[in-house]
Amino acid sequence: MNFFKIKSYAKINLSLNVIKKLPSKFHKIESVISFIKLHDLIFLKPIKLKKHKIIFLGKFAKGLKKKNSVKKLFKILDNENFLKNQKFEIKIVKNIPQKSGMGGGSMNASNIINFLIKKKFLKIDKKKIERISNLIGSDVILGINSKEKTINSKYNFIKIVKKLSLNLVIIKPSFGCSTKTIYSNIRSFSKTKLKIIRNSSVKKSEILKLNNDLEVSAFKKYTKLRSLKSYLSKLQNVFFVRMTGSGSAIVAYFRSEKAALIALKAIKRKYKNYWCIISKTI
Repeated sequence: MNFFKIKSYAKINLSLNVIKKLPSKFHKIESVISFIKLHDLIFLKPIKLKKHKIIFLGKFAKGLKKKNSVKKLFKILDNENFLKNQKFEIKIVKNIPQKSGMGGGSMNASNIINFLIKKKFLKIDKKKIERISNLIGSDVILGINSKEKTINSKYNFIKIVKKLSLNLVIIKPSFGCSTKTIYSNIRSFSKTKLKIIRNSSVKKSEILKLNNDLEVSAFKKYTKLRSLKSYLSKLQNVFFVRMTGSGSAIVAYFRSEKAALIALKAIKRKYKNYWCIISKTI
């Protein structure tokens, strides 16, 4: 059988506000999220073996932890026999950098769940999907519910948006950020800022007024990120600049593709050792 091919798109946080710390030591957040054209490629097919065969390829496969999101997913599915002993060969070409705040591993897991359900290898209800997603990571549910919608829960308020047509340049330094470390250094919290847009589409002018609270913690630990944002904010025709998730990727948003391309050239000249690409919201 030939491999099925799946595009696993990166997510970006257009905003992220930390509302409070919960008794569980996790945090209640609210965020505006979109997906961009940058994606990993997943090749998957059923096989007649006793174990799954999971291989990571590409520039950002190096150094991937053994306990990654995809392996966690299949371990859970096998432990609960949701796949009825069916095994798979999975090859994932990693184009999304690790520890960047773009949810590469989480989106891999959620896209595989969607595929297994669509092809009827996996037959489970919504509650089980949510439980499995939460066991893997808090971002996984976003990829499963990737259409334009609002996700409300006991812990978070997430607004997933599309059709913004934002041109952007993503810059990631040679280091990554630990989500656990960045959140653990949060010392102050925000009031809710998304109530005004809960029942309407998010406008660019509204996003401009928002921010990412995690920048305070990330910039304190990594001063290079503060300097990077400062430089990007001074580029010609930049709309706004914001870190995505817990970093370390910083995203500069532009009003046109032409402006983004001009900025990309300037950024590559100044930050020769940083990973940098142009992309667009989808």
